[in-house]
Amino acid sequence: MKFMKLGSKPDTFYTTEAVRSVSSEVSSDLTVQVKGNRYLLHKFPLLSKCLRLQRLCSESPETSQHQVVQIPDFPGGVEAFELCAKFCYGITITLSAYNIVSVRCAAEYLQMTEDVEKGNLIYKIEVFFNSFVLHGWKDSIIALQSTKAFSVWAEDLGITSRCIEAIASKVLAHPSKVSLSHSYSRMGRDDVSCNGSESLRYKPMMKGWWAEDIAELSIDLYWRTMIEIKSGGKVPGNLIGEALRIYASRWLPNLSKYINIEKEVESDRELDSTREVTSKSRLLLESIVSLLPAEKGAVSSSFLLKLLKAVNIVKASSSTKTELARRVGIQLEDATVNDLLIPSLSYTSDTIYDIDVVRMILEQFMLQGQSPPTSPPRTRRNIERRRSRSAENVEFEFQESRRSSSASHSSKLKVAKLVDGYLQEIARDVNLPLPKFLAIAEAIPDFTRLEHDDLYRAIDTYLKRHPELNKSERKRLCRILDCKKLSMEICMHAAQNEMLPLRVVVQVLFCEQARAATSGAQVTELPSNIKALLSTYNNPGKPTTSFSTNATTAAEDQWSVSGLKSPKSKVSTLKPKLGENKDLAENGDEKSSKVKTLCKLPHRPKRMFSKLWSINKTPSEKN
Repeated sequence: MKFMKLGSKPDTFYTTEAVRSVSSEVSSDLTVQVKGNRYLLHKFPLLSKCLRLQRLCSESPETSQHQVVQIPDFPGGVEAFELCAKFCYGITITLSAYNIVSVRCAAEYLQMTEDVEKGNLIYKIEVFFNSFVLHGWKDSIIALQSTKAFSVWAEDLGITSRCIEAIASKVLAHPSKVSLSHSYSRMGRDDVSCNGSESLRYKPMMKGWWAEDIAELSIDLYWRTMIEIKSGGKVPGNLIGEALRIYASRWLPNLSKYINIEKEVESDRELDSTREVTSKSRLLLESIVSLLPAEKGAVSSSFLLKLLKAVNIVKASSSTKTELARRVGIQLEDATVNDLLIPSLSYTSDTIYDIDVVRMILEQFMLQGQSPPTSPPRTRRNIERRRSRSAENVEFEFQESRRSSSASHSSKLKVAKLVDGYLQEIARDVNLPLPKFLAIAEAIPDFTRLEHDDLYRAIDTYLKRHPELNKSERKRLCRILDCKKLSMEICMHAAQNEMLPLRVVVQVLFCEQARAATSGAQVTELPSNIKALLSTYNNPGKPTTSFSTNATTAAEDQWSVSGLKSPKSKVSTLKPKLGENKDLAENGDEKSSKVKTLCKLPHRPKRMFSKLWSINKTPSEKN
């Protein structure tokens, strides 16, 4: 760190009964009061260099031996005033990046200019500030931080803007051309001496070496500095994003402790303090979001979703929340399930997680993830242009189009897997309403789900945590499930799942039996509980039994089998009335999709299904 010494006399200031004086043979004739502190000084050395003190002395009458001058609004406080006074006396003072801004503002207030005396304090400070402080990396940051105490004076004198420009210019310059602090230089020399290699000499000056240092700035100065850096156009977006991540981790600590803090504080003072911290965090968060680079992938999805969690905690603006949701949606395939578990702190919702913002993210993803058309519309202009191209260019563009489309499709497959995992987590929330669960499940197209095992697990969890659902709600929930995309293990579980509607259970059995028959495998026998259900219908006098002897369900939640009629043919057997009675009454000629599918099966599966259902016939019917 650079420093400058001015003056050559020893320090003769001393304190007596809270009054600062100068040891001198000449008695003092001037009393200066600076923010409640008294100084007994001499007019001659001070007035010869301070034009403002000359004016103040001329305006105040001399009523006694000591003329009194009051300076209540002195910038920099008593420390800066005393340094200026010592300079007037010729006493040695030391200026560095830590105190140069305060002394510069104090000298400006006292009007210690060249018009009063050549080589005055302002001139010396400006030379040192421009030639040394602004040329050093660490010195520039320290000087910029010190402007916070007297921002108005520093702004008027251009100190703040000059420090910001100096920092930005060093970030944009090559690291080898930056004059770093002593610690950096020593680190470089130590690496060389210990390892015997010069390859590590510039190790501290890697890409992004500046992010840790400027993270010490307050948010207003940091925001202006980052704007200046971004305007240079030389720093890649990923380095900007990494710098923002470092700053957020530095200044946005555990915000979770402020969740519902207003309800837990015991005094008004604690409440005011908490609200102040939340307000500062809100300003910081919104400023960070405004600095996010526009490039996709410049900031990780995990970091964006952490900011989104902080938005709910500090109650940031809705525009900030929307912007973060849009950015997450662009690169949602890189997120994880834990990232999406954003706590809901809304007083209007009792859900554990913020479902609405995730739905917003999915909508943004579907808008941004549209695949390019495989074949653009053929216009006359396109035909003429294509004729002028070579076959190699056309083939190259076709391959690029396929690659882009493939990447988009791959992203959708990843997001579908992510959504199903997210559904399994939120399904545990007993306060989660069915429409919100379905909104998330249906937010992505069905073709993106290659298999429905995870979706089934989410539905199963939701049914267990919400036993109050009626039959129509369970049917609505299971409508999103495609039994053809379930694995054998899940089919075995679903066939014995008491929470599922009977329609779904039978569809699972149909699909599993059809799959086994098509593959030539041995047809497995129906589970005993399904046999019990069907035999109950064939023997109307026998009371209906549940799949579980330990669980009792409401009357409307019991799965209806009244629509299963004794079949006279194989086709009529495949048309059980498993839905609402009025649906088939209004559409008597309408078959279920499962029936249509099974009617198209080859001859061997038909024989298999006749065998499947024959086990439920009475002995008289078999004969």
